[in-house]
Amino acid sequence: MRAVAVLAGAVVAGAGAWFLWGGQAESFGQPKTVNIEAGRALYQENCAACHGADLEGQVEDWRSPGEDGLLPAPPHDETGHTWHHGDMLLFNYTRLGGKETLARQGLEFQSGMPGFGDSLSDQEIWDIIDYIKSTWPRRVQEMQAVRTEAERQQQGQQ
Repeated sequence: MRAVAVLAGAVVAGAGAWFLWGGQAESFGQPKTVNIEAGRALYQENCAACHGADLEGQVEDWRSPGEDGLLPAPPHDETGHTWHHGDMLLFNYTRLGGKETLARQGLEFQSGMPGFGDSLSDQEIWDIIDYIKSTWPRRVQEMQAVRTEAERQQQGQQ
């Protein structure tokens, strides 16, 4: 019964994300190959300064804006909210940056997350995402996979 509730919640979350996105999501297909070690190295080079070398985030209270009015970089481990999002949203957020990704959803929001599309290839972004996901406990990976599947179904991808 609990699994059904989790699945239903994930489907609703995916539908909500699709609604917010307005059907205008860019479609960047995830490559078939995964390189966790490359992702780990790329994460350390490009992400760790803000999100922490161990994915722990910028500050303990990452849900409260800093003095600049921006939210600090959240953790990417299971204590954060990264796993609450489907792969495509994670990809777009990394490639385009937070402000642009949210603007494409019709949301005006100041984000400290820069886009890395000019400095990282799509493959490198997927490698980073796959590395982050590889560090999560199995249950968290499974819940995030359900969200990703709902996101794909909403976009008509298989």
